[in-house]
Amino acid sequence: MPVIARRTLLAGASLAALAAPLAAQTYPSRPLRFIVPFAAGAGVLDIMARLVGQHLGASLGQQVMIDNRPGAGGNVGAEVAAKATPDGYTMLMGAIALIVSPYLYARLPFDPLTDLVPVTQVNSAPLMLVVHPALPVKSVAELIAYAKANPGKLNYGSGGVGATPFLATELFKSMAGIDVVHVPYKGGAPALADLVAGQLSFMIENVPGTLPFVKDGKLRALAITSRQRLALVPGTFSIMNESCPATRSASAGAPPL
Repeated sequence: MPVIARRTLLAGASLAALAAPLAAQTYPSRPLRFIVPFAAGAGVLDIMARLVGQHLGASLGQQVMIDNRPGAGGNVGAEVAAKATPDGYTMLMGAIALIVSPYLYARLPFDPLTDLVPVTQVNSAPLMLVVHPALPVKSVAELIAYAKANPGKLNYGSGGVGATPFLATELFKSMAGIDVVHVPYKGGAPALADLVAGQLSFMIENVPGTLPFVKDGKLRALAITSRQRLALVPGTFSIMNESCPATRSASAGAPPL
């Protein structure tokens, strides 16, 4: 189950058609808008957008304004970007939700294939399974056993239906055969805040957002979603490791997400 979050920089579909008109003037002649479809804070999309925006602004000589538009698992921000004036001044930090949403929602107010154009892949990284310290588990196997002994009593948060953490947790839930409750948020940051506060039981979230809480002892790391161990958390094994036979056997032959 190597679940890898990939972020892609996208622009309006008509951007290429503007090359000739824009060539007649200096571009960019005003600030650019960089839409992040999740809440500001610990989410990787927000972090990556601010890093890319900072370097892009320095390179272009124009300010790049971060515009957080959370909601509907990233679809609110994606719709804003898709319907923006196609003048080359609006960008979107996209994620896997753009690929999955057409299969999760009966109707979308935009078409990811025709209304947005991929520019480049920004990063690729695993997620980390973390629990609140009050939960009496110290391994994935113990978490599965506890969840099975307490069906429907554990809950987890995510940035919304269709977001990578949601998909990763639902896949884990299906393979492990556990009954847990999903609590959707407008981003990973507010969900993590509630997990730290004890309002949630566990989460599968990005490493940059979860690692500070793990180091401070506010969360306990159980596993990562890649097959390889991560140098940032050397003591944490893959969710497919020997310590989790239930998940390993359930995933035998399953294609990677």
